[in-house]
Amino acid sequence: MRKFKLVLMLIVAMTVSTFAQKKEVNIEKSVVAWTGKKIGGAHNGQIQLKSGYFIFNNDQIKGGKVVIDMNSMTNLDLEDAGYRAKLIGHLKSDDFFGVEKYPTAIFELSKASKFENGKASVEGMITIKGKSEILNFDLVKNGNEFTGQLKVDRSKFDVRYGSNSFFDNLGDKAIEDIFILDVKLTI
Repeated sequence: MRKFKLVLMLIVAMTVSTFAQKKEVNIEKSVVAWTGKKIGGAHNGQIQLKSGYFIFNNDQIKGGKVVIDMNSMTNLDLEDAGYRAKLIGHLKSDDFFGVEKYPTAIFELSKASKFENGKASVEGMITIKGKSEILNFDLVKNGNEFTGQLKVDRSKFDVRYGSNSFFDNLGDKAIEDIFILDVKLTI
């Protein structure tokens, strides 16, 4: 009886793995855009992917992982090169993302609904500065392109600079805790 159960479990495992397909994300065609807001303004830019993949089973996402290269962070809204370099340097510093110690951010997709009208609800764990939180968002599929918007609360990752969550009386120097990642992944 034990041999039968073992053989049956092996057949089921092989069948499931046969239908699952791993598809690599094309990091050259994919884009992660960021937006951070403060009182009276906002900044935006891009961050490159280091790697990524999705695991599909019957056209449903079953898992995946995206690794973001935090050293690749750029700014797109400031025209002055000096101000742009100062902002990016500050964002990479320990005041914000501590990129020297934490050079990557990771999102691991753990579950997703079936796509209906090109949209699925996904859930996964995002890790920034060594701290992890669960995020939920909608992922839209258009051919081999997947887009979504992640709203990330930086205070959950110990990104304290200018945050009303950690400091009082910041007034117009406060920076919003929620920053946006608009993601377009191409497989």
